[in-house]
Amino acid sequence: MVYLRQESLAGLKLYKYSGVDHSLTSKYILKPFYNNIVLPCFPIGMAPNLITLSGFMFVIANLLTLLWYNPTLDQDCPPWVYYSWAVGLFLYQTFDAVDGAQARRTHQSSPLGELFDHGVDALNTSLEVLLFAGSQNMGQSWKTVATLFTSLMTFYVQTWEEYHTHTLTLGIVNGPVEGVLILILVYSLTGYFGGASFWQQPMLATLGVPSNIIDLFPSVLQDLSFTGWYMVQGAVVMVYNTTESARTVLRVWRKEREEAKASGKTDKQDKNDGRDKHPLLGLLPFALTWALVVAYLVLQPEILHAHLVPFVFFVGLINAYSVGQMITAHVSHLPFPYYNVMVLPLAWGVVDSLGPLLKQFEPAVASLLFGNNQPPTYFIFGWPSALGDGVYQVAFMFCMLGTAVGVYGSFVVDVIVTICDYLDIWCLKIKHPYVEGAAEKKHMSTSNGNAYGSNGHASSTAISSETSTAQKRK
Repeated sequence: MVYLRQESLAGLKLYKYSGVDHSLTSKYILKPFYNNIVLPCFPIGMAPNLITLSGFMFVIANLLTLLWYNPTLDQDCPPWVYYSWAVGLFLYQTFDAVDGAQARRTHQSSPLGELFDHGVDALNTSLEVLLFAGSQNMGQSWKTVATLFTSLMTFYVQTWEEYHTHTLTLGIVNGPVEGVLILILVYSLTGYFGGASFWQQPMLATLGVPSNIIDLFPSVLQDLSFTGWYMVQGAVVMVYNTTESARTVLRVWRKEREEAKASGKTDKQDKNDGRDKHPLLGLLPFALTWALVVAYLVLQPEILHAHLVPFVFFVGLINAYSVGQMITAHVSHLPFPYYNVMVLPLAWGVVDSLGPLLKQFEPAVASLLFGNNQPPTYFIFGWPSALGDGVYQVAFMFCMLGTAVGVYGSFVVDVIVTICDYLDIWCLKIKHPYVEGAAEKKHMSTSNGNAYGSNGHASSTAISSETSTAQKRK
């Protein structure tokens, strides 16, 4: 299946990375550490994307220990497991930050770098939710689902904002920096206190807050556990970040439309680049997906309470695919992607599960509509399930997961191969090492017309040189 067509690749030459990080922790602590201590440890010939992928392997190792010691997300693990999660996440954050510096150091910046980096971050988001749930003994419950929703929505909205504003903006306190450091601290404290069950204690009483002060809090908060307080904090941060992102996107959208009208841009041009659509419509795919997710788990409680971990993998892949489509559209200057094929089997699962539930209400609905009269033969309220209950529903869920792996895998391979061919680069290796002075010589050759073929189109080598020097990466 083709996800990125040849006629869409010309926009790659217009791509230029734009990012703003207002984090004081990043500016005064992490960046000096990365540039002065970590970066020199990597060989000059190591591709930036390989650094990103290597860092992701630490998260995979953490996930494997979770599945071995706590597959149900409600058991205490040996303390060293939690310490290993803290170390693995710190190494992931470090590698994820150093890859951009390595790209600038080796002059290998390209739009593929941002695609690869965001794709790995999207996968890590859902996996880290499972690790956090395991560090809190949330179990296979709605708490884990709510945490997954908060995390995925934050990442989705951030990518949606970057698409419309053309800039990745990180606040003074943000998820990729302070949020990750807080998770590292939580994992470390979980190991120090001997297990995840510690966080299930009432937070205020455990911290020694006097009872007369505790009584000032609403009753629902007085005995709330550490985990509960985290979820309250996460919900507040999510609402705030979403509101701020929406305000920023609307401000930029209105400004662009005013500039377009002032320059005499036609409505037809607006439709071609997608600017005729309201930007808030870009949040509907996420809302629809999660309406289906919640409906499916309500209708199939066995999936929620016994097979939530693989279902989280499935939902995480849906979100990673949506985010991947947005970033691809961003770097290629394409219209916003609203369609996600992965939700189709989930929608079918909801419809299939909804039929028997509606069937139970058929007599009541018939009595309401027809009174004491016999309902007509064509009247049907509800339908039998094609899958039934039990093992077939579980098998269908795993089929959805397998389909998602196939779709997302084909998307990743197609986009990487297509961009690599167009820019004449490799993904995990440096194909054209930077040589001092070579760029100037190639520029002179290009100005004399030697970098163009007989058909007048720029050769892939010339494109690679231009993009590597003109574009920036994270």
